[in-house]
Amino acid sequence: MKERAHDSPLISGHFCECDSAFPADSHCQAARAEQDRRFQVLFQQLDVNQDGGVCVEDLAVGLPRLGVHRTESELRKILKDGDKDLDGQLDFEEFVHYLKDHEKKLRLVFKSLDKKNDGKIDAQEIMQSLRDLGVHISEQQAEKILKRMDKNGTMTIDWNEWRDYHLLHPANNIPEIILYWKHSTIFDVGESLTIPDEFTEEEKKTGMWWRQLVAGGGAGAVSRTCTAPLDRLKVLMQVHASKSNNMGIAGGFRHMIKEGGFRSLWRGNGINAIKIAPESALKFMAYEQIKRIIGSNQQTLGIQERLIAGSLAGVIAQSTIYPMEVLKTRLALRKTGQYSGMLHCAKHIFKKEGITAFYKGYVPNMLGIIPYAGIDLAIYETLKNSWLQSCATDSVDPGVFVLLACGTVSSTCGQLASYPLALVRTRMQAQATTEGATQHTMLGLFRHILSTEGAFGLYRGLAPNFMKVIPAVSISYVVYENLKMTLGVTSR
Repeated sequence: MKERAHDSPLISGHFCECDSAFPADSHCQAARAEQDRRFQVLFQQLDVNQDGGVCVEDLAVGLPRLGVHRTESELRKILKDGDKDLDGQLDFEEFVHYLKDHEKKLRLVFKSLDKKNDGKIDAQEIMQSLRDLGVHISEQQAEKILKRMDKNGTMTIDWNEWRDYHLLHPANNIPEIILYWKHSTIFDVGESLTIPDEFTEEEKKTGMWWRQLVAGGGAGAVSRTCTAPLDRLKVLMQVHASKSNNMGIAGGFRHMIKEGGFRSLWRGNGINAIKIAPESALKFMAYEQIKRIIGSNQQTLGIQERLIAGSLAGVIAQSTIYPMEVLKTRLALRKTGQYSGMLHCAKHIFKKEGITAFYKGYVPNMLGIIPYAGIDLAIYETLKNSWLQSCATDSVDPGVFVLLACGTVSSTCGQLASYPLALVRTRMQAQATTEGATQHTMLGLFRHILSTEGAFGLYRGLAPNFMKVIPAVSISYVVYENLKMTLGVTSR
């Protein structure tokens, strides 16, 4: 027989907003003690064979007894998320850690949905929240959603009912959190190796996803144009700087202006901005297809799956548009009057060097995807989760400053990790521009740089590269937000 709402160990107890990092009053201490008791009782009920651990079979038997029904894939997802020592079951410590982490996310979402701030969610608040996600439903449909969670027939959902319905559901990324924590769509630091963002099903159905991609592409084009002089300086330092030619930032700018005038600072920027659109579209489409191929039936992927799917999507997109990367480098390095434009440059390269010239530096570029994307994603997720755990109290919205700080730190670390590969890629792309120069392979170029310049030589141009990160991120965010409003993307 299904238990009444206030008797279920899943939902008994009271909602406490205190944080364990701060001194607790008697109410908070009592609430924590009640929470610990609730978890202990729940663990004992789910540990069907009483062996001190909860496995998939225990969940399959124990949860239906509590009126909670989950599919086998959902049960396995719960175990995968909580099983830290990979022994195939959750001991009590792992069980409590999983529930506390999940409950905090549920609490944040509950407070975001509770527009009236009265501790309850009604049909109007559900309608408003779905409207914010771009989904319009009738009041009858909202009431139908409400009835699934409403145990006492009040047609409102309190915290206990919300938690009861969602606590042992293996949601890895709750849609409201996804909406606020966009990363690759928002931030453009001139590199194109980030993992694509997740979009909610509602965003896909309503077309908000392509509007966000368009806004991100437009923001990236503006950001790259504004920071193009620093980007060109980076390329010049990567290719021409050495022990004998110690090109500095001021000297590099003087050289560019003296050789080609003020406009020469933007050489190569046109194709750098143009390639954003095809690359973003290819990466998004490839990412969605790879998600299906790897067999994920979850709305969003875990970090490992995202890294695999995102890296493969990046390889596909980069492989397709890589000739544009080579053109960008050649145009940035060209002398005044050497080429009349992009097409002239492409024809010249093809005629003189053949089709293979458009894929010089391809291998180090592809190898750079893993360290860049992996470190960028891992650090961003770590910073995001740290903020959600320690700082989020009333909303999952991190605010502009936190979002910019997390994106800047993670992107910078990703670039730092992959920078030697990026430098070797650029030098391989540029080798044919010097008459009589030795055409090194990737490993040969690494050995040459280390033997002639030392490890420091692998980081030539790093200073202007880092100088453009903060302005690039700031500009792309501001332009992104304005384009979102122009395109009618819901902003909360």
